[in-house]
Amino acid sequence: MSERDEKINLLQRLVKHTTNTARYNIWHGENRDFYDVRGRTAHESIFNGDYRCPSSQQGYSAFSTWTRGLAWAVLGFSELLEWMATLDENDFSALGGSEKIKAMLLKAAQATCDFYIEYTPACGVPYWDTGAPGLAKMNDHLNCRANPFNTYEPVDNSAAAIAAQGLMRLGHYLKNCHDSTIGEQYFQAGLTVLNTLLEEPYLSSNPDHDGLLLHSVYHRPNGWDAIPADRSVPCRESSMWGDYHARELALYVQRLADQ
Repeated sequence: MSERDEKINLLQRLVKHTTNTARYNIWHGENRDFYDVRGRTAHESIFNGDYRCPSSQQGYSAFSTWTRGLAWAVLGFSELLEWMATLDENDFSALGGSEKIKAMLLKAAQATCDFYIEYTPACGVPYWDTGAPGLAKMNDHLNCRANPFNTYEPVDNSAAAIAAQGLMRLGHYLKNCHDSTIGEQYFQAGLTVLNTLLEEPYLSSNPDHDGLLLHSVYHRPNGWDAIPADRSVPCRESSMWGDYHARELALYVQRLADQ
């Protein structure tokens, strides 16, 4: 209920918010602007009555993709697809049915997942932003394993932990509801990320360290991340969101293994 006891349909509110996120924060390769690369994701959108422009605080620029923001989208759209599959069709009666809503979610989920796979190194751990300027100094960085100890740009393992769960959830959803072949590809991509995170140098083996996953980045533009004395970029640190999603990812895989 809202002011003056006005009834609010929370599912309708959720769908409106998600639709606008998919419309303004996700690109779909449909000639939206000169920089329209399918799956590219904006951290924020600026409005002044009408939509004005993309923006970012924690990313490198509004026209690159901050990879943790991308990962939130990968996971969020995939989780919503899973959740909406559990609802009764009658729940969507006030919204004109579920078909259009689920199509919107699937379109955004696949676009962001495909972008993550294409613009992330082969091990599945991304650098903190796809447009980070130091990447231009790294030779063929997408076709080899990410290097958290490089001298140009930090990786972000928290983005990997979040995205891995999204990739696996979308894969599981597609295998059960739509296309088992493409679903298996997303699922295996998620497993690739998980396998990387469960090994050094990402899994912390130091009993004196408070974190589970190493090499997370909080706010690179503001310089809020610790840089060791022997390094030129942040590394070796953990974050609560990285560790949380690492645990949730492990729990998800365990439940799938136990059927």
